[in-house]
Amino acid sequence: MRVCVATTVHHPEDARIMHRQIRALLDAGHEVTYVAPFTYFNVTPMPPITPIDVPYRGSGRSALRRGVRGADLLIVHDLALLRSLPFRRPPVVWDDRESAPSFARSRARRRHHLLVAPEATQVSSAPPKPGDTRLVHIGRLSAERGVSELIGVAERLIPHGIRLDLIGAADPAIRPLLRDAQRVGLLDWFGYVPNRHALRMAEGALAGLSLAHPEVEGAPTKVLDYMGRGLPVITTPQAAPLVERARCGLVVPLDVDAVVQAVLDLKEDPVRRGEMGARGHLEASLHHHWPDHAPAFVAGMEECAAPRDVRGRRPDRPAARYARVGPR
Repeated sequence: MRVCVATTVHHPEDARIMHRQIRALLDAGHEVTYVAPFTYFNVTPMPPITPIDVPYRGSGRSALRRGVRGADLLIVHDLALLRSLPFRRPPVVWDDRESAPSFARSRARRRHHLLVAPEATQVSSAPPKPGDTRLVHIGRLSAERGVSELIGVAERLIPHGIRLDLIGAADPAIRPLLRDAQRVGLLDWFGYVPNRHALRMAEGALAGLSLAHPEVEGAPTKVLDYMGRGLPVITTPQAAPLVERARCGLVVPLDVDAVVQAVLDLKEDPVRRGEMGARGHLEASLHHHWPDHAPAFVAGMEECAAPRDVRGRRPDRPAARYARVGPR
């Protein structure tokens, strides 16, 4: 099977796209053409992927036309690209993970396959126990994901001997804030780090932070990353259902005082943070380890690419509006 994977808004080495979905397709013996903003993010794509560069947040129309030549399936990772699809194209799968108006979602679901893959991570087999001198935040940094609050937390924790490590790329508008905070010694900002290295860097921290403004929807994958590395989670309510069910962390409002108090509570109670880390690691191992989900993902993509008759039906089954991949 030849698959074209396309995004104009995500980093080409996005953990979900590159290190989980594309890697699973390659490991299953499929060919992958990857349309992504390689130049914008200064990324050199590695073989055996066939790369096609596209401007960051560009229309992607011409790149998609090139990418789908000879392809059996097109996987699209941002909603805007659905408006740039070439007329001649293979079946389209939309990875529905971003916020979008309900009417846009409904229209996309009527016209294309819908990928509902479970959020997952690479779970470490035996991570070290949580320490007491370092906090971590993995993932893209932006105003809506609490950068101002993260800097405030870092400043308040310095007298308590706790440093904050920020591991991830940042939106242009907030980069000066981060550079200033690092220059005066409030925190360490490492910029973009490949996912596998970022996960190793997180191991042994006191806790993993996941902060977001109320308008941000959904539990971010970073929460599973922390759980998979045996770290307690300190999160705003977006990830509350997962964290409270697994009893692996603390849910706080987006407030510097509340976050600082949660961190200090964990620092003073090594038994509690060790138990939280262990419970989160067990939950991630049982339900969110990507290698356990990869075969179902590949099988779902093969199903979407299966040949159809002139009425759009597969020869051995009735027509369906869209295909779902993942738990129902």
